[in-house]
Amino acid sequence: MRIAKEESSSSAAQAISLISALKELQGVTALDLNKLLRDSENFTIHYLTEKGSLLKIDMEKLAGSLPLHLTTLLMSGVRDEALFRYLLRGIRLLHSLCELASRNSKFEQILLDDVKMMEQLTDLVFYMLIVLGGYRQEYRAFSYMHLMHSTLVACNLHLLTAFVSTQWQDIVHVLLAHPKVDIFMDAAFGSVRMIVSFLENALVAYHEDISVESNLTAEQMVYYLCQQCEASLQFLQSLCQQKMFKERLLKNKELCEKGSILFLAQSILKLHIQPSFPSRIMAAISRLKAKILSILLSLCEAESISYLDEVASSVRSLDLAKSVALEVFDLLKKAFGRDPGHLTADRSFPMGFVQLNAMRLADIFSDDSNFRSYMILCFTKVLTAIISLSHGDFLSCWCSSNLSETEEDASIEYDIFAAVGWILDNTSPDVRNATNLEFNLIPNSMPKASYAHHRTSLFVKFFANLHCFVPNICEEQERNLFVLKVMECLQMDLSNLLPGFSFASDAPKAAIASKNLRSLLSHAESLIPNFLNVEDVQLLRVFFGELQSLFTSTGFGENQVQDSKFDESLSWDKLSKFNMNEHYQEAQSAGGCPPSLTGKEHASLNKKGGNFKEGMSENSAFPDMDQHNTRAEETNQGKGLNKQNQVDDKGIPGKTASGGAREMDKDAQNVETSGSDSSSAKGKNVVDNMDNGELSKSNERLKRTAVEENPEDEKIELSQRRKRKRTIMNDKQVMLIERALKDEPDMQRNAASLQSWADKLSGHGSEVTSSQLKNWLNNRKARLARTARDVKAAAGDDNPVPEKQRGPVPGSYDSPGSPEFGHCNAGQNVVLVGVRGDEIGRGKVFQVHGKWYGKSLEELSAHVVDISELKADKGMRLPYPSEATGNTFAEAETKLGVMRVLWGSNRVFALRPE
Repeated sequence: MRIAKEESSSSAAQAISLISALKELQGVTALDLNKLLRDSENFTIHYLTEKGSLLKIDMEKLAGSLPLHLTTLLMSGVRDEALFRYLLRGIRLLHSLCELASRNSKFEQILLDDVKMMEQLTDLVFYMLIVLGGYRQEYRAFSYMHLMHSTLVACNLHLLTAFVSTQWQDIVHVLLAHPKVDIFMDAAFGSVRMIVSFLENALVAYHEDISVESNLTAEQMVYYLCQQCEASLQFLQSLCQQKMFKERLLKNKELCEKGSILFLAQSILKLHIQPSFPSRIMAAISRLKAKILSILLSLCEAESISYLDEVASSVRSLDLAKSVALEVFDLLKKAFGRDPGHLTADRSFPMGFVQLNAMRLADIFSDDSNFRSYMILCFTKVLTAIISLSHGDFLSCWCSSNLSETEEDASIEYDIFAAVGWILDNTSPDVRNATNLEFNLIPNSMPKASYAHHRTSLFVKFFANLHCFVPNICEEQERNLFVLKVMECLQMDLSNLLPGFSFASDAPKAAIASKNLRSLLSHAESLIPNFLNVEDVQLLRVFFGELQSLFTSTGFGENQVQDSKFDESLSWDKLSKFNMNEHYQEAQSAGGCPPSLTGKEHASLNKKGGNFKEGMSENSAFPDMDQHNTRAEETNQGKGLNKQNQVDDKGIPGKTASGGAREMDKDAQNVETSGSDSSSAKGKNVVDNMDNGELSKSNERLKRTAVEENPEDEKIELSQRRKRKRTIMNDKQVMLIERALKDEPDMQRNAASLQSWADKLSGHGSEVTSSQLKNWLNNRKARLARTARDVKAAAGDDNPVPEKQRGPVPGSYDSPGSPEFGHCNAGQNVVLVGVRGDEIGRGKVFQVHGKWYGKSLEELSAHVVDISELKADKGMRLPYPSEATGNTFAEAETKLGVMRVLWGSNRVFALRPE
């Protein structure tokens, strides 16, 4: 009994000694500690306290006990101001000890070379972030607890750079090796989000001039919160820039699929900057927005997993992502509405690359099928307003290499010792006049010309991406949606969108927009290839040609003078009768758009140009669309090619498309492609379909006119259409990857497998990168899902296939006549689809194994099918043509007596029995 009491007394004495040592040494710098160690023996120092007493401290025991001591206190459950103060002192001392280790080799062996110590330090960081992330905030706007909480988060994160490494790849390696790395990610982002909520409340109170019962002013407290928030967010930004960490983060369902990062982004982007705020606070908030946009950019640019696909996997997270996109669009609207000569009121504080990062993110939205239609609905007014600016303003903002003012970014150089010292000193009741704390900002600027060119190139890409139509990705309702929406917006008074500029009131909008776009095209060509690629500029050229033809065909801009009420010379009744197919023929005759764009009938507008659904949900229904199957699209189905007329590039003159525009660009290559989009199609129901049969006669007349104007077009050699950001695979490559997908259906989610197969495929044809292969696989999955849905709808099924399939087998379908993915058997009723996902016909499987006319069905991954109902043209070329079995459906029927064809098994879907 006596021994137990002595042990208990000894433990208590050690704890008191540790607490005393912590309180006394937490304010001593690493340099001073090193001097004390040099004068000591066996790592035991003698420290003279402020009260004059001499304290004997064993530094080896102190360093070995401190991490576990602080972790134990966190588990106590009592989390008040006293605990937060003590933890701050402990973190400050730990940081000084880690710095001391870099100066003293013997101490380094004790502290940093001990595996157990490293584990305890890492566990402390993890556990403290968990506690801070779950902290329940007080409702008071100005609270010392909020300041201490934000300091603990920032110091805790930056402590990793002290005991692990100052190199980010080393920190990432340690974090990813930890079994609870997902918990760290959740806690880190959750803790930063908590700081943002403190800052949001403080900004509102500061703006409303709520009194502060403290020796600190409201401005000092708000600015300090900004500093701590920026330091923490910058740490996460640096982690997300590391490929390995980013890829691991994308697998975290809580942060990505369930939208936790999006909630953080939304809360930061919603922070309102009042004009009355001091410049340093305005700049700090602006840098926060630039940094969170940078984090989103890093995630969106990852190759292994599509971040936008992850957030689009549920309606809730997709709606949240669209709300973030809306904040980005609103931020750009405000930025574009200011004269670039007044980007910053005070140049002494860097504002961050807010506008540039927002434009980069908007560029990604514009090229992603989940967000493209939504961006057209929400952002076309702003883009239209810009091209409606007076020509002088437009040139100075978008066609210049020398903007008067540009953005400047900066990184905060965080100092744990100074941050903790400031909060401890200035929240003490003994201090009356609080000092200011400033961290060093390391500037990151961009040359003016480079900044201007980046900005303009992104502006051009908006038009290119929003106008680009991809038949196998985009919904039919998206065809020409952007150019028609621009036409609609040109009828409106948009001057309030860009308050920093003046709009010409004495010139027709059509003439102004045409002049500005012509100048933009000319300037864009000078940015090739350093800032823009040929395809982006070509798409802008096509958009301009189509807009010109719309002006001519509808009479928009003729004798039109805009006044305050704006004469609606272009009525929606007139637009509703306008068939885009007529326009395509006119543009083709003038050389202004790709001939391949004229091959399909296009949906017209309804009476008011389409009911634009701006809801956030993906549940809107699509009207039935006419089936189109043109021979030109299927001619080279097996080769993956679609040829078109090749014409010379002559540029665009200042003429309309109908009469004197023959000199317009004649190198309008077909650039309908997926771009960087790697997600399944999720187009919105934004334009109602109309029957355009009444215009068929005028269509034929325009076709004849086009041929008469350019008879030589029929003789021009066909060339392979150009693809933007995607490589088309040949027969052999497609066959190999289709066969591999049977064993590995979720290949697009395995980065290593993607790279391996990309290397293998490159040996059988043109080079295929892992990113291009991933895009191809996602596009294939989208086509299959959409085809299954469309076929089920045609079969009268009330339960359509989900638009977003998470694998090759979408589940069971109980209704008869519905398509079923999987293996087919001989005698089974099936549906055949084309490379674009459209239904080719129906029939019965004749053979699935062995050889057929010398061809191995297993090697080709193909089935032999007897066609009973053909929906395509009989003259359409077959995917496996031969002299024995025929090159077309018609030849197959003639040679074999029945329409028996060889078809890829990946495009043969079994139908459930009636």
